[in-house]
Amino acid sequence: MIDRICISINNRCNLSCKYCHFHDKRVVEDAEMDIFKILDNVKKYATGDFKIGFVGNGEALLDWPKLKSYIVYIEDHPNISVYIITNGTVSLKNEDWLFLKKHKVNVGFSIDGPKDLHDKNRCGSFDKAIQNVEEYKRIIGEYPTFNATVGSDILLNADKVIDFFKPFDVRVTFSRMIGKHGISLSDYRDFLQFAEKKLKVRRGGLDCTMYGGECGAGNNNYFFANGNVYFCGNCIDLPPVGSSDMPFEELENISLEFDRNYCFKESL
Repeated sequence: MIDRICISINNRCNLSCKYCHFHDKRVVEDAEMDIFKILDNVKKYATGDFKIGFVGNGEALLDWPKLKSYIVYIEDHPNISVYIITNGTVSLKNEDWLFLKKHKVNVGFSIDGPKDLHDKNRCGSFDKAIQNVEEYKRIIGEYPTFNATVGSDILLNADKVIDFFKPFDVRVTFSRMIGKHGISLSDYRDFLQFAEKKLKVRRGGLDCTMYGGECGAGNNNYFFANGNVYFCGNCIDLPPVGSSDMPFEELENISLEFDRNYCFKESL
């Protein structure tokens, strides 16, 4: 049963992060995709809890009017929840942040830790991102969640990174850096065990090994981008499963068999 998808609503980003596997693979294309059709298929299919992440190739907040229209379009469906992940450099108006709170959209800010570690890979964006984190706190009354990408620099500075996040007292999703700048799955899991002793760390279920869980590719979640549907965002350089308007009942018939303690892409 499919219970979550990610939708990349654009291919635009105002940063060029060193470890971005989408742009590093040179597979980012400008292709038309009817996102409302995808949402229609979700609304027809989802009888239980269903999660949509508006994340992917680009920075979703760069297309805020479109993103807002997608959230409004599914607001009448009681089982659908939404989250977004932003690089934190796009400033929204007070009413826009409040709109996200009203619609119970979880907002995750991509912050890799202290300024020196963050800026090393994320184009010197720390000051602007933290400014918007504090603005979010001022408007909403609580801090957003954080997403930190774990590479070798964070492994070498684990205590420093954990001490940075502790004062915020919110959940942190530590994502494993993959690709040519990546770290091993075992080193990543060791870091998670260390971090969760002091922080509220997200441990994914049947979702993705990048987030500390099991790989759900070809089972319960899919990735929509560039007019196609893929097994996951990490598989975007592999042939697509089909077109983005494929009904979810058809997706259910496509199954991958492998050890889900490991990333499907890395098992190839």
